[in-house]
Amino acid sequence: MLRNFEKNDPLSPLKRFLNLAEYILKRLILAPFVLLILVTLSFFLIRLAPGDPFSSEKEISPEVRAAFEAKYNLDKPIVAQYFHFLKMTAQGDLGLSMRNKSKTVNDIIGEALPKSLYLGALALTLALAIGVTAGVIAAVKQNSSVDFTCMGLAVLGISLPTFLIGPLLQLLFAVNLKILPISDYAGGQWNHMVLPAFTLSLPFAARIARLMRAGMLDALGQEYIRTAKAKGLSNSKVILKHALRGGVQPVISFIGPAIAAITTGSLVVEKIFNLPGLGREFVESAINRDYSLVLGTVILYGSFIVICNILTDIVQGLIDPRVRYN
Repeated sequence: MLRNFEKNDPLSPLKRFLNLAEYILKRLILAPFVLLILVTLSFFLIRLAPGDPFSSEKEISPEVRAAFEAKYNLDKPIVAQYFHFLKMTAQGDLGLSMRNKSKTVNDIIGEALPKSLYLGALALTLALAIGVTAGVIAAVKQNSSVDFTCMGLAVLGISLPTFLIGPLLQLLFAVNLKILPISDYAGGQWNHMVLPAFTLSLPFAARIARLMRAGMLDALGQEYIRTAKAKGLSNSKVILKHALRGGVQPVISFIGPAIAAITTGSLVVEKIFNLPGLGREFVESAINRDYSLVLGTVILYGSFIVICNILTDIVQGLIDPRVRYN
């Protein structure tokens, strides 16, 4: 839990390090239990959905169905299936895909994840660059036409869905101007990733801009900013050296969940630009009732979110000396 410093209770570097170490240890201890709850809920909820992995097979005989169920351990009671799955997962084996029978879940994730990570890293970089810059400018030019323009574009970026932004960018830059490819993934070449990355980054950039503006306005009203100005520091030094460090705190809090969301939540973008990423695999596995692949991606997504949240809190505590871990 994060808590502000009391003015008369400064922490020594050693005590701060020990508090941080204790906090990290507690979070690492709790993380497996959080993932266990997530996996347990996912395991039983997907079994409650109508249909099964073989319901779409044409004229499948009872003998063939029984053979499939025995192969994927579906012929046992659901509780036995659950503990068998936990045992395999603890050994790093996520099992066979129930729809793509020639591949394991580990193979599918290993092939699709790098593409989603690459797209997510590009989109996150763009979102931070655009959002932080727009937020700082809007805060410095508060209540000016620049501020209203930046925040208006931010609201527009949040409001417009990616399934509308993507085709519009394709129409402009690929069809009309013919300066970028319209779709497909060609071995990670940068020009094939520009439009998908920009499409995916816009909603996150808009949120970052609004958070950055709010954080900067709060920081610019603090006593230490007035003290820095009284000492004769230039506006650029006050903003970049003092206000920026405090103003970026809301953005850091947002980055943790955003990293997981922007990396794994790109299904629509992957569909529009025909990118074979993990987001598409996840939704298709849910539609096809591929229990093994659904649970494998849930574990991966959950691990991303837990790890990113821990790292976010650590970075926030290291950047802001007013925060301590307790």
